[in-house]
Amino acid sequence: MSKILSDKEITQEVERQWTLISRGTVDLLPEVEWKDLLKKSISENKPLRVKQGFDPTAPDIHLGHTVGIRKLKQFQELGHQIVLIIGDYTSLVGDPSGQSSTRPPLTYDEVMKNSETYQVQFFKILDKSKTEIVFNGDWFKKMNFLEIMQLASKYTVARLLERDDFTKRLEKQTPISIHELFYPLMQGYDSVAIKADVEIGATEQKFNLLAGRTIQEAYGVKPQVILTMPILVGLDGQKKMSKSLNNYIGIDESPGEIFGKVMSIADEQIYSYFELASDVTLEELAEIKQKLNKPDVNPMVIKKELGQRLVDMYHPAGSGQSAREEFERVFSNKQLPQDMPELTLEELKKLGLKEDKIYLVHLMSKTEMVKSNSEARKLILAGAVTIDGKKIDSPDFEFSVDKEMILKVGKRRYLKLLV
Repeated sequence: MSKILSDKEITQEVERQWTLISRGTVDLLPEVEWKDLLKKSISENKPLRVKQGFDPTAPDIHLGHTVGIRKLKQFQELGHQIVLIIGDYTSLVGDPSGQSSTRPPLTYDEVMKNSETYQVQFFKILDKSKTEIVFNGDWFKKMNFLEIMQLASKYTVARLLERDDFTKRLEKQTPISIHELFYPLMQGYDSVAIKADVEIGATEQKFNLLAGRTIQEAYGVKPQVILTMPILVGLDGQKKMSKSLNNYIGIDESPGEIFGKVMSIADEQIYSYFELASDVTLEELAEIKQKLNKPDVNPMVIKKELGQRLVDMYHPAGSGQSAREEFERVFSNKQLPQDMPELTLEELKKLGLKEDKIYLVHLMSKTEMVKSNSEARKLILAGAVTIDGKKIDSPDFEFSVDKEMILKVGKRRYLKLLV
């Protein structure tokens, strides 16, 4: 049996957990309910059910996702129960948070395929044996039309239209589809279905999280408290990290790719990446802030420390140092990477390409150096593609392979063509 704590010990434990939970957060609402909930959990030795939802609208988890997942890890280490909701049904609607227009719809098969990678990558951070994963299709697919109407009756249109995203779209006369209005209701009902005590999300999720409290009360469930985390800005230094904006660092990417992308962030972002995306202690964070404020310290040195740490978080120990050394060899000393993908003439033919007349755009897309032919053309026109160090400026460029050649796309993508 667990030790029975005294009132003083309970108060001390509440403060300890509160200090850890509140680190790096934006909102903890309502604060009075938070403290009461923690006290009840500790005194009754009953773990809180802490929920976060993820819509697998694209494959792979990036550092932006890990801001919330790492907070979940803290809850897990404090002994609370983590519940991950994979939004196989909410993904079909599309979260309107932060959107200036209706999201393009996904098929159910696309959503489920994306969810497979999520279920693997969650556990690069969380303890799988202590994590509960559910799909919200488990309850939404069973709802009949009357039950959907009952859910819709729990919230008013006026309150839905108070959210900033919808207000801006109304002012600009940008269409809002009726199905988008259901998103916060569905997210709220997720909290009813799993009886969430706590829900966490990014600051842009605040409306949805608070709506969840209203939906829970309407269904006779004790309303959850909420926690919001800052949004991690992407590699462009302006918008939130997103795969659709191609400004992300994926946690499943290679050590070299992670390190190289970290090196591309602005100096102003170094501290927030350490704070939100890394596992540094509060003491280390304070030291990093001091270093960044010193005029005689080169931010690039600290950025390399960040890249090395992030690589080691998602790859075997020592991978960060290797990635750093390779980066310095290639970019500082202007040498070619030691390991780069190679393509033989036989493999070239399997891709449907002929060595005597290769259309560069097709080569780049079929070898997955880019996502599409259109992206290949854009990069060529931007002067970001070279062959043997010679810049290619025509998207219609064709060539033949009669010797070993090095294709470079962007700053970090290489391909060696073998005769």
